Amino acid sequence: MAEAVLFEVKEAVAIVTLNRPERLNALNGDIHAGLRAAFDKIETDEAIRAVLLTGAGRGFCAGADLMQSLSGVNAAEKRDLGAALDKEYNPLVRRMRALPKPIVSAVNGVAAGAGVNLALAGDIIIAAQSANFTQAFIRIGLIPDAGGTYFLPRLIGDARARALAMLGETITAEQALAFGLVYRLFDDAVFHEEALKIAAGLAQKPTLALAAMKRAFAASAGNGLDEQLDLERDLQRDMGYTPDFAEGVTAFVEKRAARFTGKAG
Repeated sequence: MAEAVLFEVKEAVAIVTLNRPERLNALNGDIHAGLRAAFDKIETDEAIRAVLLTGAGRGFCAGADLMQSLSGVNAAEKRDLGAALDKEYNPLVRRMRALPKPIVSAVNGVAAGAGVNLALAGDIIIAAQSANFTQAFIRIGLIPDAGGTYFLPRLIGDARARALAMLGETITAEQALAFGLVYRLFDDAVFHEEALKIAAGLAQKPTLALAAMKRAFAASAGNGLDEQLDLERDLQRDMGYTPDFAEGVTAFVEKRAARFTGKAG
């Protein structure tokens, strides 16, 4: 039986691939377990300096696997859906946002429901030209979860967020780019190559500065200007003591490319 999540490291990048292509990589217990194991490795291995999250086959992720979760169960039976969020989805989203390493979400095809919002939990979201996005929750009487009601309005504005969630319409990769849902699009033929190139480029940058950026952006949603200015001051003070700052300044003076290590000392 194939692993539900594939893991490999190239050029200091952890490539994490959802691997249930026959189900468009719909999320189930095996995928959640595989993602937990992958992030355990990513968090503890200093040689890993960036993450590339993508899907096998023609889909990135079709959201929760309803067919499997309903197997042997009366579909009309009342169930506590919040328990699954507490156990699986919410810890994953929190872990991705708190990870002190950048995550590139490479949406290679269908992204629906929680699959969209899993991608949005990354730091840089790119998509193949053939990708599409659907906040499909309304189709079965649910609301966007896995951070959807948080990420969407901040990325694309309240009006578009409400429309996508309430109408449940599918949008193309071109529309997603125009809305600001994704950063860049690439032709399908070169998509995986370009995705790895972006992630590998991030892996060569000063990792501690990237981690500090993630902290600052995360805090900005709840901070006023004064609080955010103070946080920037504190984080910048920390950055000024890092070897990568010293290397960056030295490289600038010597007119050469900087060689960042991403280490604190």
